[in-house]
Amino acid sequence: MEAPFVLAKLITLTLSLAIAYLAFHGYRRNGRKPMLYVSAGFVFIGAGAICEGLIYVVFGTSILSAGLIQAAVVSSGMVLVLVSLTQ
Repeated sequence: MEAPFVLAKLITLTLSLAIAYLAFHGYRRNGRKPMLYVSAGFVFIGAGAICEGLIYVVFGTSILSAGLIQAAVVSSGMVLVLVSLTQ
């Protein structure tokens, strides 16, 4: 893999995990359930940021199936964030 691509993925993962940590900290401080959903959503979004490349390289799947799994993981995270906004 190209170094700039890996760096961009790691930055995305770091930012999403930082947001997840802050949201979880907010949940523990205030006990508001939507913040827990935000935290879990950003964990899924961060995991989705790196899972495509890992699945493609480690398991040797096609890029299409790896991309499909990545889209499903990121979409799950976005659904959790959406649920938090509707509560």
